Order: sequence, then C-alpha cells, then structure tokens
Amino acid sequence: MAFDSKKFLVRTGSAAVFVIVLLGCILWNYYSFATLFFIVSLWGLHEFYKLMEVNGNKPNRILGFALGVIGYLFISLRCIREILYSMEKNEFGAYLNWGEYILLIIGIFLIISTPIIELFRNKEKPLENISVTLYGMLYVVIPFALLNYISCWPFRSGYIDSIGNPYKPTLVLAIFLLIWSNDTFAYLVGSFIGKNKMYERISPGKTWEGTIGGALLTVASSFLIYKWFGILELHDWIIISAIVAVFGTLGDLVESMLKRSVGVKDSGNIMPGHGGILDRFDSLIMVSPFVFLYLILK
Repeated sequence: MAFDSKKFLVRTGSAAVFVIVLLGCILWNYYSFATLFFIVSLWGLHEFYKLMEVNGNKPNRILGFALGVIGYLFISLRCIREILYSMEKNEFGAYLNWGEYILLIIGIFLIISTPIIELFRNKEKPLENISVTLYGMLYVVIPFALLNYISCWPFRSGYIDSIGNPYKPTLVLAIFLLIWSNDTFAYLVGSFIGKNKMYERISPGKTWEGTIGGALLTVASSFLIYKWFGILELHDWIIISAIVAVFGTLGDLVESMLKRSVGVKDSGNIMPGHGGILDRFDSLIMVSPFVFLYLILK
C-alpha cells in the first residue's frame, strides 16, 4: 500500500488538536475539565443513539439527553459539594441539598416513566427502544461523569497543595497515559510477534500476543507513573494499570462489537482520520467506572 501523505497529515493534525484540547482543559482548572467531559459525554451519547438507529432502533433522544444532563450534573455537583464540605468540616459525607434532591427526583421520575412515554410514541421495537435509551446514559454519560470524582480523589487521600486546591488532574492524566501506553504497546507487540487472533470476528487486528504484551508493559509502566506522580501507593498504581490493561481492551472490543453489529466503521467523524468520540474514548468509558470502584473500596 502506497504511503498517503495527505491522509497522514490529516490524522496527525487532528490527533494534535485532540491532545492539545484534552490536556489544556484538564490542566487549566476543574471547571474547564468538567465542562469538557460534559460536552464529550453528550456528544458520545449522540453517537451511540446514531449507531443504534442504523440498526432500526428508535431511541427517545429527548428523554435520553435529559437523563444524560441530569446524571452528569448530579454526579459533578455531588463531587463539588463533597469537596467543599470536607474542606469545611474535615470529613466526607455531605447530605444532599435541595438542588441535588430535585435532580435525583426528576431523574428517577423520567426513568420510571420511560415505558409509559414509549407507549405513546407508537414506534416499532418498544422494548429495544427503551433499553437503548436508558443504556446510552449508563454506557456513555456515567463513566465520564465519574471522572469528576477521580480527578479530586487525591484530595480525599490527603494529597493537598499549599493553597488547599482539591482538584488534582494528575490521577486522570495518569489514567490517560496508561491507556495510551496499553494501546501503543499492544499494537507494537502485536505487529512484531502477533500470530494468534484474539477475537477475529469483532477485531481482526487484535492478537493474544499483542494484548498480553501490552498488558505486561502497561503494568511495568506503572512504576514510572508512581515515580512521576506519586499520590497513590505503588500497589495502587499496579492495580490501576491492570484495570486499564484488562478493561481498556474490553472497552475497545465492546465498541467494535457495537459498530460491527450495525455495519459501520466509525462511530462518528468529529476527528478526521480518527472517527468519533466513542472511537477515541472507548477504553476510558470502560476503565473509568472500575477505577472509581477500586478507589472507593480500597
């Protein structure tokens, strides 16, 4: 295959813009971080519904986006309130305020009302439409919303700077580095020694050698992450890197499964040469909830 310089430049340029915007919003402050992933989560939800519509489903977009907004706002507001409460009281466990109660009640009401609303939409495949509408929020929005807690977790662990700033982007940045490391190492190892296909029907390019090699090298890179960032103990970084290696790969396979089930190559075209939001964040979508669970249970 001849080298396509134009395609290469387009991919490189869009990747550079992606990294600059991502790192800029993460490093600037908490509000730019939360706003970025709020937009990303809703755009990802749009792509998910678009994929499902290719297969003949008719998700209730208005209801789904309403639930997505409510879910993201509820989780991010809880994060901010817990931080402010802990700074004032030196402990966690802030009660819900009236705004959070309203969001929670509206969210529960909409979820319970989903089958009733579907009844009057008079669409085919009502069960599939209900499932797709609700699952879109769980699959796309909630993982991005949980990054709010992860970004402030070092504060909860007592890692506070001289001005008491609770927002610490280093943990989220480290997760991105581990995800990128896993993808890169898996690709390189698979390119050189990969022979045994891992899941050819879903992802023909993935091999067991590449996946295992990428996982081992990602876990090894956790030692560097520990040296660079600290914050958590070494064993925490090793476990988080293992979570990234396992669930990052599964996230990639799940998104490939969704695309192949409807016969499309990319989830969107927001990034020329790289696809859509779901294509770029498929690993993070699966990694984020499991890192969050580990942090609250450890």
